[in-house]
Amino acid sequence: MRESSAERRFRPEIQGLRALACVLVVVYHVWLGRISGGVDAFFLISGFLVTGQLYRAAARGKIEYRPMWGRMIKRLFPAALTVLLLIVAASTVLLPQNRWFQTIKEVVASALYLENWQLAADSTDYFAQHNSASVVQHFWSLSIQGQFYVVWPLLVGLVLLIARKAGRKVLPLLITVLGMVFAASLAYSVWLTAVDQPLAYFDSLTRAWEFALGGLLALLVDRVRVPRSARVVFGWAGVAGLVSCGLVLQVGTVFPGYLALWPTLSAALVILAGDTAFKGGADRLLSSRPLKYLGDLSYALYLWHWPVLVFYLVARDREEVGLRGGAVIIALSFVLAVLTHHLVERSLRASEIGVRTRWGAYRFGAATLAAVLAATGAWQWVSVSQADTYSIAVNDPDHPGALAHTEGFKYWGAADASLVPSFVAVSEDWAGIDPARCGVSPRNADLEVCTSETSGHPTRRIVVTGDSHAGQFLGALLPIAEQRNWEVTSILRGGCPFSTDSDAVPGDQACIDWNSAVVDEIVTTRPDAVMTIGTRDVRTGVEERVPGGYVAQWRKVDEAGIPVLAVRDNPRFGQSPSACVESRGAQAPECATPRYDLYAEEPPYETLADLPRNVRFLDFSDYFCTAEVCPPVIGNVLVYLDDNHVSGTYMSTMSAIAEKAITEALGWADDHAEEPPPGG
Repeated sequence: MRESSAERRFRPEIQGLRALACVLVVVYHVWLGRISGGVDAFFLISGFLVTGQLYRAAARGKIEYRPMWGRMIKRLFPAALTVLLLIVAASTVLLPQNRWFQTIKEVVASALYLENWQLAADSTDYFAQHNSASVVQHFWSLSIQGQFYVVWPLLVGLVLLIARKAGRKVLPLLITVLGMVFAASLAYSVWLTAVDQPLAYFDSLTRAWEFALGGLLALLVDRVRVPRSARVVFGWAGVAGLVSCGLVLQVGTVFPGYLALWPTLSAALVILAGDTAFKGGADRLLSSRPLKYLGDLSYALYLWHWPVLVFYLVARDREEVGLRGGAVIIALSFVLAVLTHHLVERSLRASEIGVRTRWGAYRFGAATLAAVLAATGAWQWVSVSQADTYSIAVNDPDHPGALAHTEGFKYWGAADASLVPSFVAVSEDWAGIDPARCGVSPRNADLEVCTSETSGHPTRRIVVTGDSHAGQFLGALLPIAEQRNWEVTSILRGGCPFSTDSDAVPGDQACIDWNSAVVDEIVTTRPDAVMTIGTRDVRTGVEERVPGGYVAQWRKVDEAGIPVLAVRDNPRFGQSPSACVESRGAQAPECATPRYDLYAEEPPYETLADLPRNVRFLDFSDYFCTAEVCPPVIGNVLVYLDDNHVSGTYMSTMSAIAEKAITEALGWADDHAEEPPPGG
């Protein structure tokens, strides 16, 4: 497809704009630990360029899809898939094993241009939010662009078909359609950002308006006449807007929504300014030779900067980089980008690969994609082989876990017993009821209800509800339930404790509504007890407390005459204790936290007045900590799967301890499996 007059006129500035956006992304990520908004400029530029090409093809009466997509494959696949292959190789050496499964999953999603949807799914899964950022997380934006390159030509082709059938001109109809896409997508983006910002950030539909804005600019820019003095102002205003966006706004927590208009309109101003022929214009800077070359490198530089940053942090065991470290990361990323651009991008683009046959580019793309998937599959096989399926038996002498903290315990296992679960498996070691036994409540579609299997009529029925910290106690409860024929039901929502308020995320109305529905469900089903978390903020620098919303929620259950087991929360840390053990060893003092930094000597509920009569508090803090420290390993079992959740394996070793505490608190100590509950 030939360039339009607009593209020829703006090409130098667009190259410079692409370079500026890439530099901002890299510098903000590496040195400032922030998001710049440069990606939004990339989206607008893509919309501008691709829409212009498609419109010219449509105006000629035909869009040649096969060669167009073939050229895109040859342009995008080589560098991206080369980087992914090298990331797989480096990850097996540099990444901690507890990050392997998550990274494998995201590498596959990135290779298939679905990483944004993978991250969107993780953003709605509270458990996944605690995984460290993967080395391919930045592929989310490339995935959205890849989807755009498939959908956008089909949209323009549909407009062309409608125009032909209706006997109308293509341009007005295309402008109308893009205007509708812009308005609908922006409205959806504003709404979803307010409702669920993490999901909105990665949703392709919340970003479609940015491409549409670029497309509208491509269709209208030749028809806009702006005085040179105004264009000079536009150019510098656009540059200033792009540079300042990430400094002024917390892009990662408020985008996309209407605030994403800041970087996209800034980029649009730069394009609209064009060539001002003025020595003091921003276009003189953007069209300079260094920025033009950097614009050529921008794709490869974007691909490399994030994995280099993550690998640096892992290798140096740091959470952020300093000025010198950032300079090293940027320099290394630049070198890798130069090598990738010249040895991979340019050489393959100029080669005969994918040119000699009609489907050559597609076969080439399939081959390179297959290489990445094969390498990832081999890594998955190695990971699974190392992720043992070890199940701790009752009274296991080698892995007593929490039993090692019981009074009079004497270790009689092997001196060299291995730690369980394995480092590969620990991050996935969640306790829970079989998903096959989960379904939507017949009383409220917003509630997912999971129920354990029983032998005939259960002797007792317990509901576990609240956030993931309540859910992790299923690891201790389910063995009890199997032995005593209890029915355990879980009604859980990540990041949403059992409360009348939104304690984890202030202002989360969906959480408040969910909690209201849970109370109705409990009152209707009338279980024998409700188990939930009774305190929060067991962490360094924060005082553990019992939120008022917790007490108010317990009071609602008390009105129905149902007992509540309120469990003292487990510690939360600034790092994953298990990851620390993998890198430094189980005895490393930095992997343990002093108990007095986390727990007060007296639980906060001891001083509360006017508590509901139905509440029984359970305190398992002595099984997470000694008198002095809260260690990462107890009884040869890794206690935590991330920085605040207890591993399912460790929870299973607490089963006998929890059974004694629960039955004594509720007066069930003399229950027998064959006896039905009173009134049952």
